[in-house]
Amino acid sequence: MSLTPLVTTVVPALSEGAAHEPAVSPYVVGVSVFGVLLVLMLGLLMFGAGRDHS
Repeated sequence: MSLTPLVTTVVPALSEGAAHEPAVSPYVVGVSVFGVLLVLMLGLLMFGAGRDHS
């Protein structure tokens, strides 16, 4: 049994399906970046809340 017929039929089908959809949804990236920035901002506010700047 040769792998050539299997490779020639499966590989184009896989590459065709992957070409139309992005690997990660842009919405997932946007929400995760927003979450990281929100956590960093809250950490900055919490760190600065205990300081006296007089």
